[in-house]
Amino acid sequence: MRKINGVPVEAHTDLSSLTGGEVLKWDETNTLMAWEDQDATGYIIVKWYGDRGVWAGGYAAGARNVIDYITISTTGNATDFGDLTVTRQNLAGCSDSSRGVFGGGNDGAGSGLNTIDYITISTTGNATDFGDLTFTANILSSCANDTRGLFGGGHDGSAYRNDIQYITVQTTGNATDFGDMTTTRSHLTACSSATRGIFAGGKNPTVFNIIDYVTIASTGNASDFGDLTVSRQKVTGCSDQTRGIFSGGDEATDTIDYITTASTGNATDFGDLTSGGYYMSSCANGIRGVIGGGSFNTLDYVTIQTTGNASTFGDLTLGRAETAATSGD
Repeated sequence: MRKINGVPVEAHTDLSSLTGGEVLKWDETNTLMAWEDQDATGYIIVKWYGDRGVWAGGYAAGARNVIDYITISTTGNATDFGDLTVTRQNLAGCSDSSRGVFGGGNDGAGSGLNTIDYITISTTGNATDFGDLTFTANILSSCANDTRGLFGGGHDGSAYRNDIQYITVQTTGNATDFGDMTTTRSHLTACSSATRGIFAGGKNPTVFNIIDYVTIASTGNASDFGDLTVSRQKVTGCSDQTRGIFSGGDEATDTIDYITTASTGNATDFGDLTSGGYYMSSCANGIRGVIGGGSFNTLDYVTIQTTGNASTFGDLTLGRAETAATSGD
C-alpha cells in the first residue's frame, strides 16, 4: 500500500530494482495502477481525482453562483470556496487533477447558457472565464481524464441533443465537437476512468436506462455499454480508476448502481442512499464517492470498491439542487 496526497492507493508493486526509485503509472492494458522503476521509460502520468470535492451553482429559490468545497476523506460540512462567473443551475462539472471546469446550465429565468468557467481546486476564490460550449446546453453531463474534459447531451432550449463536445482542461478556449451519444437526451450523468467516458440515464422525454461509452483520448461516436438497473433521469455519477457508480434520480429514489468501467455490461445493485434523491451531483477521490445536494440537500458517502448503503457525510453551505460537482487537489 502506498499513498498519494495522503490517500492510500492499492497497486501492483515490483521491487526487483529500486535504482532511481519508482513512479506510479496507469497501466492501460490491465486497468490498474502500477509502480514502475523510475529509470524505466514510457510511463504515463497518473490520472488522479484529488481529495477536495467542489459543488458549484444550483437552485435554491432561484439560480445560484455559490461554490462550496469539502475534504472527501473526512466527514463534515462544506465551506465556501467562491462564486461562479455566472449564476446558474443544471450545469455540469469535470476536472483533471488540479483544475475544475463548469459548463452550460441555465440562468433560472428560462435562458440556457453556453458558458464555461474554471477554478484552481487547491485554492479558493471566484471562477474565471474559460470559453464557450459549441451550443447553449442545459441539463447536460460531464466527465474527464487528466487531460481532456467531455460535455455530453443536454437541451438547447428547443430540442434534446446527443452531441458530445470536448475541451483540454489545462488550456482555455471554446469546446470542440467530439461525436454523438447513441441516444439524444438530457437529464443524464457521466463518469470516467483514465481512458473511458461513460454516459448514463436521462430522458427524451421517455426516461432511459441507457449506458454509453467513448474513448476520451480519441473522437467519435459513443458505443452501447449496457443498462442501468432502473431507468432514470436526474441521476448522478462518479468513479474511481476501475468502477463507476450511479446514484439516485427520478424513478430510482435511493438506488445506487455500479459498473466496471473497463468492461461492458449491465449495472449491478450497489446499495442505497440514506434518503431518496434526484438532481444531485457527486465526486470522488479515487476511494470514496460523495453524493449530495438535490432534493434532500445533504451529502452522503460510499467506499466505491465495496458495496453497501451510503452513510451521512455533512451538509452543503446552502441546501440546493441542480448543482455540478467535481474533485481534485
